[in-house]
Amino acid sequence: MRNVLVAMSGLALLAACNGPAEESGAEEVEAASPPAEMAEGAAGQTGDVTLQASESFQSDLQTALIQASEGATITLPAGTFEMTDGLSLDVNGVTLTGAGEGETILDFSSQRGSGEGLLVTSDDVTLSNFTIQETKGDGIKSKGADRIIYRDLTVEWLGEPDEENGAYGVYPVESSDVLVEDVTVRGASDAGIYVGQSSNIIVRDSLAEYNVAGIEIENSAHADVYGNTARHNAGGILVFDLPDLPVMGGNSTRIHDNDIIDNNTRNFAPPGNIVAGVPSGTGVIIMANDKVVVENNRFDNNQTVQVLITAYSEDFSDEDYNPLARNIVVRSNEYGEGGNNPQGDLAPFAMVLGGSLPEIVWDGVTRWEGGETEGANIVVDEAEEVGFVNLGLGTYPIDMANVSPSMDRPGGDPFGELEPVSLPHTE
Repeated sequence: MRNVLVAMSGLALLAACNGPAEESGAEEVEAASPPAEMAEGAAGQTGDVTLQASESFQSDLQTALIQASEGATITLPAGTFEMTDGLSLDVNGVTLTGAGEGETILDFSSQRGSGEGLLVTSDDVTLSNFTIQETKGDGIKSKGADRIIYRDLTVEWLGEPDEENGAYGVYPVESSDVLVEDVTVRGASDAGIYVGQSSNIIVRDSLAEYNVAGIEIENSAHADVYGNTARHNAGGILVFDLPDLPVMGGNSTRIHDNDIIDNNTRNFAPPGNIVAGVPSGTGVIIMANDKVVVENNRFDNNQTVQVLITAYSEDFSDEDYNPLARNIVVRSNEYGEGGNNPQGDLAPFAMVLGGSLPEIVWDGVTRWEGGETEGANIVVDEAEEVGFVNLGLGTYPIDMANVSPSMDRPGGDPFGELEPVSLPHTE
């Protein structure tokens, strides 16, 4: 992913398989246990599989994933299991469940390849109650997997933030009806929880910490992100729309009732990634998206800026792509300290404003190159004491002669209420 920072007097604005494990608090694998056993499911369904701890656990698990019957449940035992290769599932309707987060641990620190820990390419899958650690690539990726449920999972890279960590923790893409619930992700070098090119999405009651981006919704439509804690990331929650992808036109995202705090971890993304341009200390970033509501969240101690609204600033060739942020509503949030120690490319601009940034910053871009000015319709409905600045850039590339910053709140009108996302398969 490419950096989307653009220069402005030295300022750039953000535009986008197994042996016994070492002792780790969970039960050690017993070497003499039998391989996988077939068991009758709780509802009497045959084809369910209960795996036993054994020296052949990795091959037993992959065999169970390959041979699973549609609708089967595969149950993992407690223990820490060394995994040397990634796993894959392409059978519909499978539930993969463990003994609990921190109880069933799939440890990929000896993974030979650079792929994900688990790849899912089938529909109606539920993943729950286990932990994945130290994958060389993404933790869990699902692609074209409709009605998938990620629940009660942990994906983590241990130790200090490291650009060698996998890019994404939980990574559903090109899917519809996605639920991410009660998930913890820490240490991802791109985004902890990332949903891309998808529709009908709920990310709730989850914890994203010590990632570059905590939670990211990208090129997706109809997403609810609520009840989460995004803390100790470089950036808390991102809503992006990028060009040159099979699915574009991201729209209709609600970010509400989240705790977005202490997102001051250094940005450790590999150079060249779009999130490598996220300044450490950013709460929410909305880029080139349509119909986004940010409300009833609690912001505190995000040292660069609490909410940043920006256009995409790089060159693009797709005539159907709209690089502007438009129809954005920011209202009824709580703000603690923030913006008092701006980092990275936003720091020089903050100096112009006395060394700090207000709670809400909009780049003020309303047209692309020589195009016509478009109505951005930015709504800031916050208490009077909540600060706002329109940087007044006008267009990318920037014409310094036309830059006109203003602290006057824009006179946009709310575009109407977004309906809560409903996922029939979870009700």
